[in-house]
Amino acid sequence: MQIQFITGDATDPVGAGNKIIAHVCNDIGAWGAGFVLAISKRWPKPQAEYLKLSRPIVLGTLALIQTEPHIWVANMIAQRGIRPLAGVPPIRYNALKQCLGILAREAENLRATIHMPRIGCGLAGGKWERVEPLIREVILNSEVFVYDLPH
Repeated sequence: MQIQFITGDATDPVGAGNKIIAHVCNDIGAWGAGFVLAISKRWPKPQAEYLKLSRPIVLGTLALIQTEPHIWVANMIAQRGIRPLAGVPPIRYNALKQCLGILAREAENLRATIHMPRIGCGLAGGKWERVEPLIREVILNSEVFVYDLPH
């Protein structure tokens, strides 16, 4: 599996065919900062589905929401709360790995490419040096595109 790095907007994924846009959500039901704002600007359904989940939301789970005929959004629950606790950032790498496993299966079933920002590395406080190896380890049969916004 190869990761392709692209300068652009992950909510406007490149290529033809089915696409899944993956991102990290927290387990407390807070939606309103970071990449989710870009998602909500394009599609209301991912936020609405996330806000319906019972609390606390289970870490390591994923909800796949179809937003257009060939586009799905994967809300991956891999962040504990929204603030660091005792110096530990909100990202939970084990939960992210679980979510990536579910994402890989969903992408294979849909024959979809996977698109994402640098998941878990913004407000969740994760390090790309830890996230990228998880993606490479778990997603074996789907093309992955990682987006960086232009400077």
